Amino acid sequence: MIVKLLSGDQPRSPILTAILLLILVCLAGAPFIFDGVRPLDTAARICIFIVLVASYDLLLGYGGIVSFAHTMFFGLGAYGVALASTHMGRGFDALLVGSIAGALAAVVLALLIGLFSLRVRAIFFAMITLAVASAVAVLVSQFSGLTGGEDGLTYKIPRVLTSANRMGEFLGTKISGKILNYYLIFFASLALFLILLRIVNSPFGRVLQAIRENDFRAEAIGYRVVWYRTVATCLSAATAALAGSLFAIWLRYVGPDTTLSFEIMLDILLMVVIGGMGTMYGAVIGAVLFIMAQTYLQNLMGVASEATHGLPLLPDLLEPDRWLMWLGILFILSVYFFPTGIVGRLRERSTS
Repeated sequence: MIVKLLSGDQPRSPILTAILLLILVCLAGAPFIFDGVRPLDTAARICIFIVLVASYDLLLGYGGIVSFAHTMFFGLGAYGVALASTHMGRGFDALLVGSIAGALAAVVLALLIGLFSLRVRAIFFAMITLAVASAVAVLVSQFSGLTGGEDGLTYKIPRVLTSANRMGEFLGTKISGKILNYYLIFFASLALFLILLRIVNSPFGRVLQAIRENDFRAEAIGYRVVWYRTVATCLSAATAALAGSLFAIWLRYVGPDTTLSFEIMLDILLMVVIGGMGTMYGAVIGAVLFIMAQTYLQNLMGVASEATHGLPLLPDLLEPDRWLMWLGILFILSVYFFPTGIVGRLRERSTS
């Protein structure tokens, strides 16, 4: 049953299996295992970014397509929910309409980009996607009457999904609409991840990997390379848009910096590389490690700086303000010691 649910794509490493099970248990029980608002917010972001990174890995890891427009699709989904909630009110119909509209807009834009740009190669396609994403980000900032401009949009979601909805206590934890909202994010993210896992392990996914390895040979034996790449781009865009919709439902705020920023695109790339390209499980590992580091590394460095007080040089190096430097060092070390990503290395060890 579990093998079928995973579409036959098993972790193939005891250590990786244990890590993935631990992550699943922690995310599934986050409201009851961890206290406070910050851990719950971190868990929700991890769920959303697992889907976002996995959808990008469908392009980069499985299709060999380098794109810098993924945050654009993410933003379309987020703004779809924001605009629908602003104009239709705080109902589930607004969330549904916004999510579907955002996903459809992402598919249409991805289709146009794919049909007109996927015939060019590698870096040229990447530059085209970067130009389109930059243009969309500028348009969102300029149309302040519709999108809120640089200030973004704040809106209301159904009351049942907010902290105002009190539903008693369970296992010593006060149940509120915020926890319901979290489980909406968790189960939706899990479903999207399993769908992506099914796609990459389907005949379509196998052809996509063949095109990645040698597109000339794939075309020579009869596969329409541009068509497959375009469909992959559309599927990836739709999934990224749905991840953006979940992010908007959770955050209740959408702005250019939170959804369309190029920094988010760089974060996605880092997560893919850390976890391992061409492995859906790499998206899980990469998203968890990166978001945990973003959230807690600064605090850990503050503790370490105080613990080494009185020693020469160390307290200055461990100053919390230098957390980005250490994050960069950790990334370099991960690439050096895990050139095929953490998942790739663990699978290599289990087969050797």
